[in-house]
Amino acid sequence: MHESSGKNEPTALIGNSARPFLVPRGASTGGRLTRTALLLAALSGVLQVLIFPLPGFTFLCWIALAPLLVALFRARRSAGLVVPAGPGQGFLLAYIAGVIWSFGTCYWIYHVMHIYGGLDAPLSLAILVLFCFALGVVFGLFGLILALLARSRFGLKALFLAPFIWVPLELIRGFPFDFTWDPLGTVLVGNIPLTRIATATGVYGLSCEIVLVNTAFAAAFLVPRNRRLRVLATSILVAALLQAGTLIHPPPLPADGTARLIQANIPILDSSGWTAQYFDSTLRELTALSVSTPGQLNPAEPPPDLVIWPETPAPFFVTDPRFRQAVSDVARRAHASVVVGSLGLVNPTSPHTQLYNSAALLAPNGDWTARYDKIHLVPFGEYVPFQQLLTFANKLTREVGDFMPGQSRQPLTDEGKRLGVFICYESIFPDEIRQFAAHGAQVFVNISNDGWFGDTAAPVQHLNQARMRAIENHRWLLRDTNTGITVSIDPYGRIVARAPRHTRTYLDAPYTTESDTTFYARHGNWFPATCAIISLIALVVGLSLRARTIG
Repeated sequence: MHESSGKNEPTALIGNSARPFLVPRGASTGGRLTRTALLLAALSGVLQVLIFPLPGFTFLCWIALAPLLVALFRARRSAGLVVPAGPGQGFLLAYIAGVIWSFGTCYWIYHVMHIYGGLDAPLSLAILVLFCFALGVVFGLFGLILALLARSRFGLKALFLAPFIWVPLELIRGFPFDFTWDPLGTVLVGNIPLTRIATATGVYGLSCEIVLVNTAFAAAFLVPRNRRLRVLATSILVAALLQAGTLIHPPPLPADGTARLIQANIPILDSSGWTAQYFDSTLRELTALSVSTPGQLNPAEPPPDLVIWPETPAPFFVTDPRFRQAVSDVARRAHASVVVGSLGLVNPTSPHTQLYNSAALLAPNGDWTARYDKIHLVPFGEYVPFQQLLTFANKLTREVGDFMPGQSRQPLTDEGKRLGVFICYESIFPDEIRQFAAHGAQVFVNISNDGWFGDTAAPVQHLNQARMRAIENHRWLLRDTNTGITVSIDPYGRIVARAPRHTRTYLDAPYTTESDTTFYARHGNWFPATCAIISLIALVVGLSLRARTIG
């Protein structure tokens, strides 16, 4: 940054010259956004969609944010110069990118609302639109904060504060509707060398790394022309070396146990569809899959020591004698512990009692020994936030009920194994899942019903976030779903066994127990908190310096 010729003239680095120009005092607040800046912001939104499944062009993650960063620093013309965006303009540019990302990544919300939520098409579309516009606000805050810093005495140096601004905003994305879906670092789930970072920082360290490389690419278009080629070449080399991590495949990890994951493939029916005959036939089929000999599908697998039934839309109440008897028979005949998705009652003696979304644990002798009640419920699926205001949304819970949250993340223990059991949507919250490992869980069990998503990108997005939980905590993860994707995941996040989707079948999944805890499992979200502190200090310092300069 070159010094201003007058103490009241803040400077801005202009990327179309061999040396920076000075922005005259008073000129830095005027000027409309250029068409180029708007197009760059939109391009960034599209690139951020492409890196997530589907289509999953993850190699684009190293440049996906760069167009937006360039747009923020070359946003408008003022006094004949191209200068950074003002705060409102910075918000708008990042908001455009965020809204595009929201529509392109979360379009499946329409499917959930319309097909399973009981809402008509126009209302479902309106909810999707409002949701995406709301989700884009956090992206807008990123642009606003970076624009403020760019117009301070930090100037172009503010660019390298972008990773520290981005990370804490990922934590609050979706507020107040509790939807921290697809952090940027999730796209690196298949890059084993880089994901070692997540064992210390969680997925947020990977997000920071991605944004940092993007700032280098953006700098190549913002520095004086005589330095651009060198910066661009260095950025390409760094990105290529980091991307090469996807080519490294460590040998398979040993497994000393086998879990039978039952993919129930139970359709989502109205209550009238659950006749006594259909209920009994479903239990018989699931029981047969649970106790069949391993050789029927894979003769190399040893007999399972754990049987898991997924979360399903079936009325499997823990108080139902038929259900209890069937699952107890499975445990005794398989000589294995059983984890089963079920519905728990808050107060079984009350005719108006609420439900828990639960996972029960049975001992090999058929005794029901423990239960985990889902703590983090799905908004608009298992409860309605702001219920008095959003009365129309009560329809959305008609298929799955109105649930009460559980209270404890202690592992379920049986036969010497400590199981960290969590249900469906909970897998997207890193700081919550790591508490199971911190409390002694030796293997993770994730039961889910992803049938609500249909054949959209959501099941793969959901799977990749679960894979990241295995990486962060260095745990095997047995993921059993109603319709797929049912898998066994090793502590490197690799899928080592997988069942075909939309089929009633079972998967004999290898796993082993782990007792060591990672730094992230012990200390949680220390890294986003550190980034938030750095961003706050930078904002205070930058604005105070700018105030003194202008004053």
